[in-house]
Amino acid sequence: MVNCEKIHELARGMLAGRDALRIMEVCGTHTMVIAASGLRSLLPEGLKLISGPGCPVCVTDQAYVDQAVALALRGQAVIATYGDMVRVPGSSGSLADARARGAAVEVVYSADQAVELARKAPGRQVVFLAVGFETTTPGTAMAVLRARNEAVDNFKVLTAHKVILPAMRALLADGQARIDGFLCPGHVSVILGWRAYQPLVAEFGRPCVVAGFDPGQVVAGIEEILVQLAANQPRCCTVYPSVAPEGNVEARRIIGLVFEGCDAAWRALGVIPASGLKLREEFAAQDAARCFDLPEVASREPAGCRCGEVITGRCDPTDCGMFGVRCAPASPIGPCMVSSEGACAAAYKYGRRAG
Repeated sequence: MVNCEKIHELARGMLAGRDALRIMEVCGTHTMVIAASGLRSLLPEGLKLISGPGCPVCVTDQAYVDQAVALALRGQAVIATYGDMVRVPGSSGSLADARARGAAVEVVYSADQAVELARKAPGRQVVFLAVGFETTTPGTAMAVLRARNEAVDNFKVLTAHKVILPAMRALLADGQARIDGFLCPGHVSVILGWRAYQPLVAEFGRPCVVAGFDPGQVVAGIEEILVQLAANQPRCCTVYPSVAPEGNVEARRIIGLVFEGCDAAWRALGVIPASGLKLREEFAAQDAARCFDLPEVASREPAGCRCGEVITGRCDPTDCGMFGVRCAPASPIGPCMVSSEGACAAAYKYGRRAG
C-alpha cells in the first residue's frame, strides 16, 4: 500500500489561497497505472493529475491515419502495424474497416517482425506504420538498417515518429492548460536521460521528475514535485533508478543514423517545429510516402470528439458528452478510447462511466 501522507502534508500548505495544483503525467502508461490503482482517491482534494500528450496513438495526427487507410485500400501493400492503430477511426473508416473490405493489414509487435514479414513475402510490399516516441524509434531505425543490409527491398516505413520535449514546451508556451509540474515518462527517459528536461526547467520554472510504472513510483514522483514547488526550487531529476542522467547514448546514435528532425503535426497541438523524425535522404527508397506517392491529406477531427483537449490537459475524459454514451471501447469515436494507453480508455475501464 502506498503512503500519501507526505503528499497531503505538502499540498496542505501550497493549496491555501489557490484552487488547485496541477501535475501532468506525460506518459500514457502512467495514466493507466494511476487509473488502475485508484491513486486519485488517495490524493488531497485540489491536487489534480492531468493527462498529457504521451500516448503515441492519441497524438498521431488524423491525416496520418487517413493516409494509412487510403494506402491499405489501394491494395499495393501489406500494412504492418502495432495493434492499437488498427481501430483508430479515420475520416473514411479505420484500418480494421479496410481489412474487412479486403485490405491486407497485419498486426506486429515490433518493427523487426515487419521486416521478417517482408523477407518471407518478397513479391509483396510491406509498409510498417512507424508510430511512437523515443522508446520505439530505435527499433524502427534498427529495422530500416537490417532491411537495407539484408536487401529486403520490399520493406517500407510510413513514419510518424515524434519526440516528446517540443510538445511539452508547446504546452507550457501555449498556456491554455495550467501545469505546475511534469511527471516525466520512464521509458522515453531511459533513452533521453533525465538531464534532457533541464532546458524546460530553466525556461519555464516547472519541476520535471521522471518516475517508473508502479503506484509507489508515481507517488514518489508526485512527492518530489511537491517538495520542489514548496521550496520554489524547480529542477529535473529521477526517482526511477533505471534512468541515467545521459540516457542511452547508443540508442540515440542509431536513431541519428536513420532519422533526422522535422516539423510534425500533432493531434490538437498542430504543427510543432522539430518535433518529428523523418527518414534521411539515403533511406528514401524505404520511405513509403515517397515510394507510393501519398498525397497530402487535410487533418479533420471527428465531430464532437474532445480527445485533443484531453491530451493537452484542458479537460477530463468524463467532461466529453460522448464519453461512455456514443464513444466506448466497442465503438470508439477518437483514439483516446482506442489506445491501451489512452486517457479515455483508462477512465472508462477503471473510473465512473457516464450515461
